[in-house]
Amino acid sequence: MITEEVVKIITDLLGVDESKVTFDARLIEDLNADSLDAVELAMTLEEHFKIQVSDEEVEHMSTVGEIAETIKLRRPDLEI
Repeated sequence: MITEEVVKIITDLLGVDESKVTFDARLIEDLNADSLDAVELAMTLEEHFKIQVSDEEVEHMSTVGEIAETIKLRRPDLEI
């Protein structure tokens, strides 16, 4: 599932407890990510899911759920 894989990637990348990485968790406000983390996360997600995400889309992916939904748009073969 997309969400489970996103949670694992975020947990590994940001070093946060998995229990904090919920569907509604905001990257900056709740998980203390900064702009560099966001860029690294976008690159990791693109590589992991074999997708391309524009810079504009990255700016609008502020929650775990929004990230999962964006991936779902690119990979309709996967479940959220």
